[in-house]
Amino acid sequence: MYNDITGIILSGGKSKRMGVNKSLLKVESKTIIEVVQDKISKLFKELLVVTNEPELYQFLNMKIYEDIFPGKGPLTGIHSGLVHSKTQQNFILSCDIPLITTDMINTIINYKKDSPITVAKADGYIQQLCGVYDKSCLSKVEDLLEESLSDENRNTQQEKRGCKVLQLIKEIDAEILDAEALPFYNKDLFFNMNTMDDFIYAKKKLLNVRDD
Repeated sequence: MYNDITGIILSGGKSKRMGVNKSLLKVESKTIIEVVQDKISKLFKELLVVTNEPELYQFLNMKIYEDIFPGKGPLTGIHSGLVHSKTQQNFILSCDIPLITTDMINTIINYKKDSPITVAKADGYIQQLCGVYDKSCLSKVEDLLEESLSDENRNTQQEKRGCKVLQLIKEIDAEILDAEALPFYNKDLFFNMNTMDDFIYAKKKLLNVRDD
C-alpha cells in the first residue's frame, strides 16, 4: 500500500449521455463508485472524492470535496483534489473507468517520473483521468483555469469538451506510458462508461458474465 500517494476519485460529470448518475448505478449490491473505491482502497492509505453533489456520496465514508472552480470540466476536479490532498503525489481516477485493474494503476505509478504527470495512452487516446498528478503542477492547473474564466464568454468547442486537461498534459510534457505494449493489456482496462449500453457491458465484465 502507498502511504505517500493519495487516491482521488473524480465524480463530477453530468452523465448527459447516460441520463442518470452513472457513478450510482449498481452492480449487484455495490454502486460503480464503490467498485472503483474498492480497487484503490487496496493501494492507497489516503482516499478522497471530488464531486459537486457531496450529499450523494456520504455513504462512501470518504473525505469529500467540491470543485473550487465549478463548471470548467474535469480539470476543476483535478485542481480540487490536488488542493485538498495532503501528499505530494496523487493518483487521479475517474469514477467511470470501473474495469481498471490494480496492475495497471501500479504500472502507471512506477513508470519513470521525469515529469509531474504520468498517464497512459491506449485505444488511440491519452487516458487523462487515470494517472499520477504531482502537486508541483498545481500552479499550471490554476493558470489554465484562470484562462478558462477569462475566456468563458467565448465558450469555444475545445472548452466544451474539457480539453484543458490535455492542454495541461501537453504543456507539462507529461510522461505517457504505452499501455498497449504491456503484457497484461486488454481493451477493457480504460473502458469508459458513457451510455447505458456501456454500463451493461461493464456490469457483465465485472460479474464475469459471458456473451454467448
